[in-house]
Amino acid sequence: MTEDSALTTPTEIRAVKGSRAMEIDFADGHTGLYPHRILRGFCPCAACQGHEGAIVFVEGGDQELVDISEVGNYAILLSWGDGHATGIYSFRFLRDLCNCSVCWQGDVATRQFNR
Repeated sequence: MTEDSALTTPTEIRAVKGSRAMEIDFADGHTGLYPHRILRGFCPCAACQGHEGAIVFVEGGDQELVDISEVGNYAILLSWGDGHATGIYSFRFLRDLCNCSVCWQGDVATRQFNR
């Protein structure tokens, strides 16, 4: 495993029912923190983000995470309490989206991600 792939290879994903955050342990030892508000706000699907431009925070939507499905060996699909289930979150995107105090300390509304 290369150093770069260790950054984006999850070893465990935890999303306890009723919690308001998901955690991902990565192969390099980092534990990523993902409040549901952040995950839903940065949903990368075309319905939430359109078809071009940067991925930006969009307020709203049900923040109850009801299911996580694997998408190949590169991503997960998150399903929300209101039936929204079209956002495919690559592990690389999730690593960049990490909201732990080491990775991000600013205002969520200012973040943007390239597609």
